[in-house]
Amino acid sequence: MDRKREFAEYVSALAETLGHADRGEPLGDYCRGLILSGERKSIEPMAALVAPRGVSAKHQSLHHFVAKADWSDASVLSAVRREVLPTLGAIEAWIVDDTGYPKKGKHSVGVARQYCGQLGKQDNCQVAVSVSVANERGSLPIDYRLYLPREWAADPERRRTTQVPASMEFATKTAIALAQLQRARAEQVPSGVVLADAAYGNDVDFRDGISALGLTYAVGIQSSTTVWAPGHEPLAPRGYWGRGRPGVHLRRDPKHQPIDVNGLAHELPARAWRRIHWREGSAGPLASRFARVRVRAAHRDEVRAEEWLVIEWPLGETEPTKYWLSTLPQNIAFKELVRLIKLRWRIERDYQELKQELGLGHYEGRNWRGFHHHATLSIAAYGFLMRSRLTSRSKKNRVLRDPPLRRPPQPKNFIPRGSPRAARTSYR
Repeated sequence: MDRKREFAEYVSALAETLGHADRGEPLGDYCRGLILSGERKSIEPMAALVAPRGVSAKHQSLHHFVAKADWSDASVLSAVRREVLPTLGAIEAWIVDDTGYPKKGKHSVGVARQYCGQLGKQDNCQVAVSVSVANERGSLPIDYRLYLPREWAADPERRRTTQVPASMEFATKTAIALAQLQRARAEQVPSGVVLADAAYGNDVDFRDGISALGLTYAVGIQSSTTVWAPGHEPLAPRGYWGRGRPGVHLRRDPKHQPIDVNGLAHELPARAWRRIHWREGSAGPLASRFARVRVRAAHRDEVRAEEWLVIEWPLGETEPTKYWLSTLPQNIAFKELVRLIKLRWRIERDYQELKQELGLGHYEGRNWRGFHHHATLSIAAYGFLMRSRLTSRSKKNRVLRDPPLRRPPQPKNFIPRGSPRAARTSYR
């Protein structure tokens, strides 16, 4: 099918969720502006891309659509799933992560001094939590929400100024992620193993919440996490001695102690380690050395169910580099266990393409609605490009650099934004 026609049909399917027929045009223009080549994907330069002969009017239309129009992000994302997932194929994983956007100033919704993954340090930024569905062929974000720091959640004036909904109270990132998983489960999104890094996997309530949803997980943990090694567990509660109540708490003594996963890794025999190749990377095969062992997490001395502890310790390293706990089946093949754990790279690709190709972090407005509308439309554009790539005859799995759409013709005297003359000339 012609890509221009395919894009029109895709936008039409999404527009049915917007509530008003006149929102279909700005939806298409906004998504097209995100897809077209351009250094900045904020509203003004996108208006210049899609309507060079009427930038001012198009800027006003796009601004109203993204910052003020009352349409549902959840409904649009649901429509994106319906359009893209049949092409993506069987889902293997739900991947949880968060991403940060450096920000100058303090007035944009949710901005605070906090850890920013893009910078690799604490700085002024916004942070959002997301869930992507994925397999080896591709991935698609299905939920996305701004993390509202405690100082923002408790500040009525800042909430009012940035139009934060009254229902949005403070929630930790793990609580936000778990709510997203619950929503995906309720909407019957095809399920997969939940993957997350140690920022989420260290939270016992998060892991238990995943299990309560009937899902399996393979999540990162810190090296200091303690477990009961095979053949070890806490002592039974103290018995009844004729006085008082019988004991209810499990006990430890010098011979009954859990061990941190780093210590356990050092105690494993050489035969426990295997070199496993999990996929082909851009520079060749990706492989490392792994061990796995059945353990019970040591939390409040509860006797918890056995699960897999997976440890990565590359040759040449003096210490293990990564650890995971997983409730994937006991009979799963070792190589398959590693492959699924390593599928988390897909969300890193999502963020790379959403930020570098589609301007996910370029929104310049300050309010809650605009932040989430821009993200939803970025995901919608990404979904179209993902579907186009998967249906393309080319089998190369490249970053999306060549969008299947073209710019409209520019007027003869068009002045691009950012040129020396642009500061002295207003668009007509």
